[in-house]
Amino acid sequence: MSNLHPTIARVTDRIIEKSKDSRRAYLYLIDREADNQPERSQVSCSNLAHAFAGAEEDQEALKTNRGPNIGIVTSYNDMLSAHQPYGRYPERLKIYAREVGATAQVAGGTPAMCDGVTQGETGMELSLFSRDVIALSTGVALSHAMYDGMLLLGICDKIVPGLLMGALRFGHLPAVFVPSGPMPSGVSNKEKQRVRQLYAEGKATRAELLESELGSYHSPGTCTFFGTANSNQMMMEMMGLHVPGAAFFQPGTKIRQALDRAAVQRVTAMGRNGNDFRPLGHCVDEKAIVNAAVGLLATGGSTNHAIHIPAFARAAGVQIDWTDLSELSGAVPLLARVYPNGSGDTNHFHEAGGMGFVIKELTSAGLAHADVIGVGETRGMEQYGQEPWLDDDMLSWRDVGESGDDTMLRPASDPFQPDGGMRLVQGNLGRACFKSSAVEKERWTIEAPCRVFQTQAAVNECFKKGELDRDVVVVVRFQGPRANGMPELHKLTPALGVLQDRGYRVALVTDGRMSGASGKVPSAIHCSPEALGGGPLSLLQDGDVVKVCAETGELSTTADLGSRTPAPDPAPESGTGREIFAMFRNFADEAERGGSAMLATGGL
Repeated sequence: MSNLHPTIARVTDRIIEKSKDSRRAYLYLIDREADNQPERSQVSCSNLAHAFAGAEEDQEALKTNRGPNIGIVTSYNDMLSAHQPYGRYPERLKIYAREVGATAQVAGGTPAMCDGVTQGETGMELSLFSRDVIALSTGVALSHAMYDGMLLLGICDKIVPGLLMGALRFGHLPAVFVPSGPMPSGVSNKEKQRVRQLYAEGKATRAELLESELGSYHSPGTCTFFGTANSNQMMMEMMGLHVPGAAFFQPGTKIRQALDRAAVQRVTAMGRNGNDFRPLGHCVDEKAIVNAAVGLLATGGSTNHAIHIPAFARAAGVQIDWTDLSELSGAVPLLARVYPNGSGDTNHFHEAGGMGFVIKELTSAGLAHADVIGVGETRGMEQYGQEPWLDDDMLSWRDVGESGDDTMLRPASDPFQPDGGMRLVQGNLGRACFKSSAVEKERWTIEAPCRVFQTQAAVNECFKKGELDRDVVVVVRFQGPRANGMPELHKLTPALGVLQDRGYRVALVTDGRMSGASGKVPSAIHCSPEALGGGPLSLLQDGDVVKVCAETGELSTTADLGSRTPAPDPAPESGTGREIFAMFRNFADEAERGGSAMLATGGL
């Protein structure tokens, strides 16, 4: 691309160079798998009989090898609102497959936990590693030598990265991700946050809090704030893995069904026996990974993806780290303000022009790779810079035009801020991520005595006693992948937000994660190396002066850490299944590499 921004080009070239060996090995693997995949007619009759037995009306088509057979991997459950619509998807997808002379089978299911339900509970300690479990489940589903393509049904936090990681190991097959869309808007996010802070101060009852939360999370569909789930959908668009524009149409609408039908048509058309073969492993290359990162930065997406992008990139043999993300952030302007970085939600974002507007602006300005392969009807990102619509019930695409709301979406020539707002901070306390797009600039630098904790419950207890009513850097350690599975610490946000609103200079430093719903309070998160095993945070003591500065990229203390003995590692907890996840904790690598035991032990 001739007008590619020099920083985007430089970082992409660096990623290509450092990925040379691992990417070559990956492409060799999937090309070998493609060559070794048998035609179904060559598979033993006993094996085929098992595969066909439950196919009912598709049995004859499968038996005669009439057309491609598509494997559906679904993360349906009806506890997670975003995934509830998937319950009826397989029967519809099978009908759409028959329309184009293909068949489809549910290859398998994956778990899909809701971080919103487990926030602040012990189940959150399983959350990050559920991504590895999802990847493993996807691998099991696709292990049957029956499929010519994949339809991947998933939306939320660890589910999309896990599906992608697993599917990439079968990257010789084409694949399309199939979203189901966000729920309608409910109680405003600003009002929800107001009630949460009142409750934290003891000024709202539990009944009032529950009523507010039910007004926000009220029906099937993705939660409407721009957290990890909706950031996933944004990234699938930026990587070209959705039918163009599919991310944010609501469940049950006619256009949603038309987009689902198009997903089946596209995965069928991209098969090996056609003239438009697009295997997933070739679609997800270094440029697609850079596009995912650029989209994250341009939209102010979830900090969780500072962990997920390196993880799913590794599954494709691509090496990307926080230095790359931070350098990209310096060049990519912030084009969107969606809650928690703005007042409107994902539905408002979509109505204002959504992903079509963002992608058109980024590619036109040379800030994203326009030549990513994608799964659209034409190769490249041009169709992703448009919006789908129904023209007499026929799915079509049209130009997006100008932003429909310049308080939410702005062009690259007039952004909300000149950088993407996800910065690397580093120093004698390690390397961490700082989401500056969510924080007022006057709070980008905090230097204050620290208070050290080992649980978020202890922080909230101190807050209730008034012991944090001062300028303070709250340090919450032993929250990394190997310590306890790196749970999100979203329960801290109301208390720290109250302290900040009282006029105190407050920051958070942690080796744990913060949700895509978090913002407002300056935070150095995902600190690596983690405290467990003697990392720098294990050497801090109450009263040490800590500095967090997004402006200079500093994370440091004036304390003499070299003279200290690390705080003892906490004993692992049991219950809620945590003990059976011990192998994931024991073998996980650092957050900057993705915090994955599966990838680390697999040599990826």
